[in-house]
This record gives sequence, C-alpha cells and structure tokens, in this order.
Amino acid sequence: MKKVVIALTLMLCMPVNASAEELSQFTAGKVQRAHNLQQEEKLNEAIAVLADLNPSRSYDKAFVNRMLGIFYWQKGNTNKAIQNLTLAVNSNLLADEQAWVTQRMLADILLSEEQFKTALPHYYALTHTIPESQKADELWLRIAQTHYQIGQWPKVLTALKRYDVFSNKAEIQPLTIKLGAQLQLKKWKASIPTLNALLLLEPNKTVWWQQLAGIQLRIGRSNDALDTLALAKHQGVALRQQDLKTLVQLYAQRGIPERAALIINELENVHSDAKLLSDQAMYWQVAKEWDKAIAVWSKAAQLNAKYRWELAQLLLQEGHYHKALTELEQVKRKDKQADVELAKVRAYYKLENFDKAIIHAKQANNITPSSASKSWVKYLSQIRNMQS
Repeated sequence: MKKVVIALTLMLCMPVNASAEELSQFTAGKVQRAHNLQQEEKLNEAIAVLADLNPSRSYDKAFVNRMLGIFYWQKGNTNKAIQNLTLAVNSNLLADEQAWVTQRMLADILLSEEQFKTALPHYYALTHTIPESQKADELWLRIAQTHYQIGQWPKVLTALKRYDVFSNKAEIQPLTIKLGAQLQLKKWKASIPTLNALLLLEPNKTVWWQQLAGIQLRIGRSNDALDTLALAKHQGVALRQQDLKTLVQLYAQRGIPERAALIINELENVHSDAKLLSDQAMYWQVAKEWDKAIAVWSKAAQLNAKYRWELAQLLLQEGHYHKALTELEQVKRKDKQADVELAKVRAYYKLENFDKAIIHAKQANNITPSSASKSWVKYLSQIRNMQS
C-alpha cells in the first residue's frame, strides 16, 4: 500500500459565525473571504489571502494554519499541508472535535505520504477521545495499516483486536491485513479462521484457497488440505497446475487412486509427459482399473521405452499373452534381463508352448540363477518328458 485514500468528511473551514467569539473580527473576515474563494475553486487566491495573514492572537493562528493545511492538501502540496496542520494541532487551541478532525486529517496525510512512524503518535492520540460522530473502527484500522507498513506484526494484531471491538462485520481489508501479520509471525493455526472468513467474502479468489491448503499441509492436516483443494475445484476456482499436482498426491495418499488418475488428465502436457502418464497408469492399476492402466501404460511406453516392462507385466497379468510377448521383446533394460526371460516363460506356458517356455527358463537361469528359474526348468522338463 503506497497511498492511502483519505476518506474524511471534513468541513473545509468552520463557519465564521460559529467561531465569532474566538476569532478576531479582522481574521474572521479574511477567513470568510478565503472560504468563498475556495468554494469558487479559486484555491490559489484563497491560499494567498490566508498566507498573507500574520495574526497576533494564538487561536487565530491555529485556525488559519488549519485552513491553510486543508487548502494546500486540496491543491496537492502535501508538504505545506503537513507543515500547517502540524502547527494547528500542536497549538492545542482548536475546539474539541475541530481539533480531533484536524489531527485525524494530519495523520491520514502522513500515512498517505508513507511517513508511518510520524503518523502513528497522532493516531494513538486520537484514540483517547473519539467523538460520537467519528468511526472508532476506521481509526483502529488505520493504526493497523500503519504498523503493517513498518513490519510491526504483533502491534498489527493488537490494533485489529481493538478494531473488532467496534466493528460488527467481517470485511476484506482488515482480514487481509490480519492474515499478512499472522503469516509473518508464523501463526499458522490462527491464520486458518482468517482465511475461512476471507473465503466467505471472496469464494472465487484462488489465492485464499491456495494459502489455506498450503497452511493445512504445513501443520500436517493433509486430509483438510485435500478437502480444501477438492472443494475449490468443485466450485470452479481456477487452480494452478501445482495445486492440481498437490491434489493428485493427496488423493493418492488418502487411498483414492482413481480420483488421482482423473485429476492427472487435467494437467498440461499430460499426453506428452511419459512420467505423468506412468503415474496415471500406476494409479489406475492400484485402483484395479486394469484396462485403463494398460491403455495409459501403452501411451507412456510409446514416449519412453523403459515403461514397456510395466506394460508387459500387466498384459501378462490380464491374460494378453501375445501382446505381452511383443512388449517383452522390446524391453532392453539390462537390470530386467532375467525377469524378462521369466515373464516370457509364463506367457509361453499359458499359451502351452512348452518348448519355447523351457528355452527361456534356461536363458533366465543362465543370466541370473534363481530358485524361480530352476523350478521352471525342472517343471517344464517334467511336462516335456510326460508328453514324449
């Protein structure tokens, strides 16, 4: 926040007759003249009338400084506005509410000019006596904003507690400030109700869903994070690719692999990313959706030959023996040579081609002797002997 909109309902100057008992007759006439010029949008002339004054009476000086401060602010000369309003406030001679409103305007201008540390004492002074016509919640919100700008996070939260005393409804700005301070202070659990309140006000704002899920994951509430992201998606919130990837992982962790597989379909480049396809195939396989798993393993294998082994295994499991053998012929992984031969043994055995089965069983045993390969050789030899 670089600039703060100054939202004050200020009388540009007090009616002259209301101050007649305090202003000298001469000053009152000049003030009225300046006021009329200001109303006619002749600010330069109005300022000239007041700037030429050099009242001898202290109250007259304070009143003229206040009026000059307002006019300079309207003209856009904030330095002059601050100088004159500061003189008016420091005089302690203005009437009660007049003094309060003047100091409030000074504080707001200082805030708008990013003079945060200078603005704060004025804001706090205003809290001691707040006129009934003024909004206390708005004042405490200004204080919270100012502490926020200089990174005084605990004081931000303290000011917002006072704000809550006077405010009877949830609003975006104070909740956003509160959330920022809570996150800076790593008050993760405390930030969750704040985010929930923000979601009630802005249910389609993606960042609130992202931050809520992120915090839930940070504090170990993965089930809550899954529910958060799933609800956001259900409500049509535009999630990032990373959010969808997180959702995939959370579905898998909760034991809902079919949902994880479906979400992967929504990821960019899924049809050209062999790793994503392999993850999806694995989730379909865990979900025992064999046909879907085979289809996706086939796509992954076309992009990267290393996945032909997984495809061949599943084809073999599901009784697609000829297709399995075709894939096994294309598996070139050195670490799988013996396993490939044993897989061919199983395929040929199911196809009742015992001659080829025993050949591959012996090849597997030559590559890496194992109890499985030895058992196959022995068993298939017995079958051949029985058939001869």
